[in-house]
Amino acid sequence: MGKLNGNNPNHPSKGSNITVDPIRDEKHIKQIKRKLKKDSPRDYLLFVMGINNGLRISDLLNVKVGDVRNLAAGETLQIVEQKTKKKNVLMVNHTIYEALHHYLKTTPFTDSDYLFQSRNKDEQGNPKPLTRETVSKMVKTWTEGMQGNYSTHSLRKTWGYIQRTKFGVSFEVICKRFNHTSPAITMRYLGIEDKEVNGILLNEI
Repeated sequence: MGKLNGNNPNHPSKGSNITVDPIRDEKHIKQIKRKLKKDSPRDYLLFVMGINNGLRISDLLNVKVGDVRNLAAGETLQIVEQKTKKKNVLMVNHTIYEALHHYLKTTPFTDSDYLFQSRNKDEQGNPKPLTRETVSKMVKTWTEGMQGNYSTHSLRKTWGYIQRTKFGVSFEVICKRFNHTSPAITMRYLGIEDKEVNGILLNEI
């Protein structure tokens, strides 16, 4: 990872190689969830949907209220990834379901509204969705003070990292979920720290 900017510990200095990190510490994940749940139902839903699905932010921002309003916990929304044009699904687990319906109670949404609205309007006066750039700034705010570089991909990478390290999900399965062409790409995408490699050397044979 690139040299860190002394003024902002979660963003690399200008000219350095940028590697986006997952949020590795579950304590930090819980802290972010508590703050967002209290302060912003929209941002809380975006965060939990991102770290529970592993989808690209562009696919989450494309979701409309009518796509998910009537989904029960455990049901999925079929999507086509904007980047790859491959089919995938958005899972509504119990955490997402609760966050979704809490958020929907805050505003009289119509089914045609984007789920994650910005303050900007289109020519017809309808709210536009959040942009990738805005969400990137949001993620950097949520992770302020944490060592590393965080952006929109951090939500997707956090899902993969926690699935692998906490639940023991294989790179092959995560590769399938990410729609990567090989597990090797997934391994590079998630990153393996030296301490993890060194840790396996303690396994006695």
